[in-house]
Amino acid sequence: MAPMMKSFVMKGIGEVGFLDKPVPEPGPNDAIVKTTRALVCTSDVHTLRGGIGERTDLTLGHEAVGIVAKLGGGVKGFREGDRVLVGAITPDFTCENCQRGHTSQCQHTLGGWRFANVKDGVFAEYFHVNDAQANLTPIPESIPDEVAVYCADMLSTGFMGAEHAAIPLGGTVAVFAQGPVGLMATAGARLMGAGLVIAVEGIADRRELARHFGADVVLDPSEGDAVEEVLRLTGGTGVDSAIECLGAQATFEACVKATRPGGTVSVAGYFGHGDSVAIPRLAWGAGMGDKTIRTGLCPGGSVRMRRMLRLIEMGRVDPSPLTTHRFRFEEVGRALHLMETKEEGIIKPLITFGA
Repeated sequence: MAPMMKSFVMKGIGEVGFLDKPVPEPGPNDAIVKTTRALVCTSDVHTLRGGIGERTDLTLGHEAVGIVAKLGGGVKGFREGDRVLVGAITPDFTCENCQRGHTSQCQHTLGGWRFANVKDGVFAEYFHVNDAQANLTPIPESIPDEVAVYCADMLSTGFMGAEHAAIPLGGTVAVFAQGPVGLMATAGARLMGAGLVIAVEGIADRRELARHFGADVVLDPSEGDAVEEVLRLTGGTGVDSAIECLGAQATFEACVKATRPGGTVSVAGYFGHGDSVAIPRLAWGAGMGDKTIRTGLCPGGSVRMRRMLRLIEMGRVDPSPLTTHRFRFEEVGRALHLMETKEEGIIKPLITFGA
């Protein structure tokens, strides 16, 4: 009989629980990783609530690090026992989209997102990694698992938001929403050379973290019109770049309105509800306002992950203040609940596997 493992699954829309599943086996180019640390994401909540449609007994989770337990015969450069990071996005690097440089869209739209979408995710004692030679990344000794795990999604996604924003050196940036992705976008904007970083956030604890991660000005939208204040701070012209990090109609509209002609709106948020997103017509210049809207999914692959790890290793960024709660694997349901309700001041819950 095949060895079994504990998995935390989406039984159906709105229903979760633990399920015993066989430990996966690797194909020739794959790997099996024994999970040591994972993070729960609001994207997991969107999936549970039907954001990508019905799923049955699908293992949730897409942010994890662990130890190589088994390798396919074609995987070179790794050994069993290696401590590794795996990005939330695991492209095959062979399809046309990958070869054109859009690895997160591997084969088709959002196709690089496999974990807890088209295959079992990482909330299990072991998880499967496709195309392992390109998607496993060694973790430097100096970086603990609970820090390295942030590279899988939060750093990569937040920094993508800053990279896609076309921030000119010394330019102005507004980052709308300061959840985990927004905070990393704020840090990324500073690293990209922004001269003025404006963060917009309604929760006090997150406003403090925004300052910690490099925001020069932090606005509370409950105290007035944030767009008007962004315009005032930029002499009426608007920012060079606005980054949307919530995945909501209101923050998207605010980004378009706050961005100057010739500027860029970078969308890093996950729009998990509804059939369409409206663009404010006049702020968009009735389609002629010379404002670029750029979207993306967090890049994956070992080159990207090595870059994220290097930023931590060299002291450019430390994502550990994002961890507000810690749970054992057996308590992951509680962590998922808090990520949905946003109770107890939660920003990011860390899940520990094993002893």
